[in-house]
Amino acid sequence: MTAPVFLAEPGSLGALAAGGTYLLYGTEGRHAGVVQRRAPGERVDVVDCAGTRLVGEVDTVGPEGVHLRVREVVVEPVPAPRLVLVQALAKGDRDELAIEAATEVGADGILPWQAERSIVVWRGDRAAKSRARWLGTVRTAAKQARRAYVPDVALAADGGALVRRAREVVEAGGAVLVLHEEATVPLAEAALPAPGTAAEVLVVVGPEGGISAREVDALVEAGAVTVRLGPHVLRTSTAGPVALALLAERLGRWA
Repeated sequence: MTAPVFLAEPGSLGALAAGGTYLLYGTEGRHAGVVQRRAPGERVDVVDCAGTRLVGEVDTVGPEGVHLRVREVVVEPVPAPRLVLVQALAKGDRDELAIEAATEVGADGILPWQAERSIVVWRGDRAAKSRARWLGTVRTAAKQARRAYVPDVALAADGGALVRRAREVVEAGGAVLVLHEEATVPLAEAALPAPGTAAEVLVVVGPEGGISAREVDALVEAGAVTVRLGPHVLRTSTAGPVALALLAERLGRWA
């Protein structure tokens, strides 16, 4: 079984080296020492959410936290190209289910999208609270998946902002794939940047009512491609994670 993962702040692990010590404190230290009751000699990993992984061994557990002996510090390569899920806001918890599973399968970024047919609307205080909840969701999912990277969650984009982002991604050598049930191009045949390319692949998923024709036309005009995921129409909570898993396989991430 792989070691449990606990989270630290970005950049906080860079000065550590094998043979040193590290104190896992605060909420994460309590989770390791009190909730999970990690004992001396057990392996524990700490990640800084930005690619650095501390491989440690529990030395002592005290009221101030869990003291670790550092076995090694590994800097994992930046995923390239980046896989970004553009998830339309959806009712209930379907959008959060989508970003949770997408994080577990390897999403590098999440872009909330206020689509024309989104029933849920992020405005004012609700926007800030909803984004904070999404940030918590992806952190928990990354921890569950033992990932060293935690996806960034952007501010919610409306249709115009998404079209501008799509155009920028395509002009920079990336790809924008719009999941659409009427598309003729299978996802498996969509053109992608080569593995290792510093570009982005946006996967656009609509809300329960689907993406409007006007939204599709605007995205295609910006350089996006509509793609068919498979023979079945999936829920908005399912489509994105499935697409990202297939793309991760195509890009050699799961080799």
